[in-house]
Amino acid sequence: MTAPPDDCLARNEWLCGAYLSSRREILWDAVVQHVQLTTASVLIGLLLAVPLALAARHRRWAAGPVLGVTTALYTIPSLAMFSLLLPVYGLSASLVVAGLVLYSLTLLVRNLLAGLRAVPEETRQAARGMGYGPLRLLLTVELPLALPAAMAGLRIATVSAVSLVTVGAIVGHGGLGNLIYSGMNTYFKAQVLTASVLCVLIAVAADLLLLLAQRFLTPWTRRRA
Repeated sequence: MTAPPDDCLARNEWLCGAYLSSRREILWDAVVQHVQLTTASVLIGLLLAVPLALAARHRRWAAGPVLGVTTALYTIPSLAMFSLLLPVYGLSASLVVAGLVLYSLTLLVRNLLAGLRAVPEETRQAARGMGYGPLRLLLTVELPLALPAAMAGLRIATVSAVSLVTVGAIVGHGGLGNLIYSGMNTYFKAQVLTASVLCVLIAVAADLLLLLAQRFLTPWTRRRA
């Protein structure tokens, strides 16, 4: 039986408007889940990375272990990582988020630490001379000056997380990865291409938003450029 010439679904074409219109809700739900998993993992990773980077900055002996452990975590294959976390989180979205948090730490900690180390010592001394205590020095001098490097790490970690979320399809919580995985199993071309393109669009949009946030938070870098 020959597929109708105007039915791209029946012909299983890569580009198919009928797929977009008929699966609109499925695509939207997958995009929402993808963004939620990415956002949760990056935010939790950032919350963990800040104290780790500060500890490595202020305690020289801690820098080696912190960087070593976070780098080792990044080298663990995703399937092995999920297997290790499975007894703790089970087959849940938390399993995917936990894995992505661990992967994001190496990028976030390294860039935060590089930014903190790049703050000139004379700047710190000048702030202390003006009566800045440790907390005020950190919040108003060190962290703002470390922002460009920290934001660079955050952008890379976010884009990486958007891509890695798809691996969560192996436990049923992969956002658009679920559609890619099922589309590959059934050789559903339009589904694989559409979900893949949406992943790329999410990554580009997230990177642009973070770039705009960086430019807003670090106006002095624009003037210097």
